[in-house]
Formats: sequence, C-alpha cells, structure tokens
Amino acid sequence: PNHGTLRIGDTLTEGEALRFTGIPSFAPEHFRRVRIDNALKAKPLEKGLLHLTEEGAIQRFRPLLSNDHILGAVGVLQFDVVLARLLGEYGVEAHLSATPYEAARWVEASSDAELEAFVQKEASRLARDHHGDLVLMVESAWWLAHVQDRWPGVQFHATRTHA
Repeated sequence: PNHGTLRIGDTLTEGEALRFTGIPSFAPEHFRRVRIDNALKAKPLEKGLLHLTEEGAIQRFRPLLSNDHILGAVGVLQFDVVLARLLGEYGVEAHLSATPYEAARWVEASSDAELEAFVQKEASRLARDHHGDLVLMVESAWWLAHVQDRWPGVQFHATRTHA
C-alpha cells in the first residue's frame, strides 16, 4: 500500500549494480468502459484507477478522441475486483459497460513521420495506456490484420516491456 512510490518491477538494493530486462505487460483480452453516476466522484475515480493500474490489477486506456476510461484485463474476474476496490477504498460506485474492442496492440513506427501519419488516419482506434504509450484498439482480428497490412512501417506489439 504505497500508491505509486514502488511499482511492479522496481528493485531495492544496497548499491549492487543490477540489470534487468524488464517486466512485460500483456495485451488484454477483455475490455470495459467505466462510468460513474455521480460526477463529483470523477477525481476519486481517477485516483483509484491510477493506483490500481500502478499495482497491475488492471490496464487503463484513454482514447485519443474521448475522455473515456477503458479498462483492459486478461480475465473478466479482474473487473469485479476493480469495482469492489473502487467502492471499498475510494468510495466510487462505478459501472462497467461493454466495448467493441477485442484486441489491443502497442504501436511503434520506423519514423516519426510514419507515426504521425498513422495517428492522423487511425486516431479513432488509438488510445494511450497509463505509461502514455500509444495503443491500437480494434474490434476483431480481421481489423488488426487490415490495419497491419495498410501500415507496413508500423509495428504492433502484443506485449510491452517496462524496465
């Protein structure tokens, strides 16, 4: 319970020189949009989601073209845990709703110009994760293959390593 001081993957030493490759984040397989009825709970919701993503309980995505919070999880039970913790620890009664997304991929490009062009054309399918990294969110494996074919200079990763 340190809320942001230490994160998954942090290492404490007494001065030894250590080198790690990092801890991978896996692309979630389930997605839900978070809603609250009481607008006065927006700040506690932000705080709670930030803490829960820092702990690794859930992945949070912020679409480029909206203010939504999209949660991603490897298993659906993670959503129940998040709702219970938001209510119990932050006093936020949140509701989850379905999204059209079936896949998320972290995005990198061979050049800044290629990345800028990609963002301009695909902004409606893009979000930022809690690290600020760009993520493509698609409705099906077909859409993922379609976007990959259209953008050969862009790489789409199912895992992301944070050192």
